[in-house]
Amino acid sequence: MKNNQYNLKQMALVMAALMLSFNSCKEKDEDDSKPGQGVRVSGNITQNTTWRAQDTIYLNGYVYVKEGATLTIEPGTLIKGISDTKAALIIERGARIMAEGTRQKPIVFTSDKPAGERQPGDWAGIIICGKAPINQTGGQAEMEGGTGAMYGGNDPNDNSGVLKFVRIEFAGYEVSNGNEINGLSMGGVGRGTTIQYVQVSFGRDDAFEWWGGTVDAKYLVSYRTGDDDFDTDNGFSGRIQFGLIIRGPQEADKTDASNGFESDNDKDGTSNEPYTSATFSNITILGPYATPAQTDVNPNHQNGLRLRRNTRINLHNSIIAGFKFGLRLEGPSATLYNQADGPALKNNIMAGCLTNFRLNDVLSADQFAQMWLDGNNIILNNNNDVLPASAWNWGNINALPTAGSIALSGANFTGLDMTFFEAVTFRGAFGTTDWTQGWCNWDPQNTQY
Repeated sequence: MKNNQYNLKQMALVMAALMLSFNSCKEKDEDDSKPGQGVRVSGNITQNTTWRAQDTIYLNGYVYVKEGATLTIEPGTLIKGISDTKAALIIERGARIMAEGTRQKPIVFTSDKPAGERQPGDWAGIIICGKAPINQTGGQAEMEGGTGAMYGGNDPNDNSGVLKFVRIEFAGYEVSNGNEINGLSMGGVGRGTTIQYVQVSFGRDDAFEWWGGTVDAKYLVSYRTGDDDFDTDNGFSGRIQFGLIIRGPQEADKTDASNGFESDNDKDGTSNEPYTSATFSNITILGPYATPAQTDVNPNHQNGLRLRRNTRINLHNSIIAGFKFGLRLEGPSATLYNQADGPALKNNIMAGCLTNFRLNDVLSADQFAQMWLDGNNIILNNNNDVLPASAWNWGNINALPTAGSIALSGANFTGLDMTFFEAVTFRGAFGTTDWTQGWCNWDPQNTQY
């Protein structure tokens, strides 16, 4: 009898040790003084791990998925960043995230604060690092935000996993001026990665930022973010189709210009290759001015497109509306737009901007107008010439073009890679179908999670 008791005790000790090892990166919250009931995750994830929809996941500080490990997140899983730790989820080079929600069960990353108390910057955000090319010296760089995570390499087809039907709310962390974590930060992410149906809302800094890499994406939403919505740097050369940008009147960067697009070849405006040369098509870019007479707009809201520092990004079949300035071109590449073998701004609609072109010493007013005309772009005086007022109904968005709108026709895909781009007739993000329905959230502040 005594030997049997001894063996049972030994087995219990072994099982306890195994469970401790398995749960080294997570613990079940049982103490009401902790942020909430659920699974608390911190440190490094070094082995294949699944976050289950039945659990609420709490991110505690910087959480790293290390090389060789895959993090799988079930549809409908809720992940909350613990606000006083500036939580972040960082997918390192050679690791993968498999976060594939559904329209009915999106995966939600959000603040741990209760409804009515959430703020931009409650937690830091998601960072994905890959091995695709960038234009920085040495072919790699450290991701911003004091993460220590490196990105970049020589594999354009690198696969960092899947983000599909995912929401990212109230993220963004400024470690220091110009050193921030965004809603979704992608460094050197390769085209083997799937990024589709992702909404970033109420972010403190940029919504989506790409540092180099080749990743493609479809169906992206940036809603009422603080700084820039789509930011491209360091040689990003991917393809993006179907995107919606909506800027709220008050949400803007506290010190810098806030833009729909901001794009640099790199921070010094060099001619390092690969150039930042991504191609975007069918993007609806809505500024904070529902009407030109609107007076409650933060003055740091600036440009629909700010293309500078030798960038070569391309924009086709898109709508830019409701900005202080529609287009700002700066730097040595400004004169290349819509020229032979140069970057392209083509078949776009600009509407309802207080000033269409922000002039500088690079292009004259006549040169701006000619460049826009050369790209078969058009200018309309009012937002409602192309979109309904409900496109600016902050909290309950409907950005489908009005019946008979010029945006429902005129798209042209000549010269674009049709192995990726879908040939549609409409300009902007939508024709007659609203692909945001069922998974986007226009009022996350008041959602009871």
